[in-house]
Amino acid sequence: MLELLRESPRAVGELVQMTGLTQPGTSKHLRVLRDAGLVSTRTEAQRRIYALDPGPLGELDAWLEPYRRAWERGLDALERHLDSNSPPAKEE
Repeated sequence: MLELLRESPRAVGELVQMTGLTQPGTSKHLRVLRDAGLVSTRTEAQRRIYALDPGPLGELDAWLEPYRRAWERGLDALERHLDSNSPPAKEE
């Protein structure tokens, strides 16, 4: 659902059609996302339009950055280790 809202703001009915979820299920999911601060809403006539709020995701990305760097260092070290211990390629 976040991926769909990342593309553009959408009405509940549109999200129902795109996800295959029921209307109550979609609304419940959107309520959880709204309560978490990940989406915002606006009303147009009888429709409620949901849009992604990227702010909290940026905060999450910043929080994850040190872990991402640690994983990259670890994976780089693993790659160097595997490369140094692999047998030479056979020439044909």
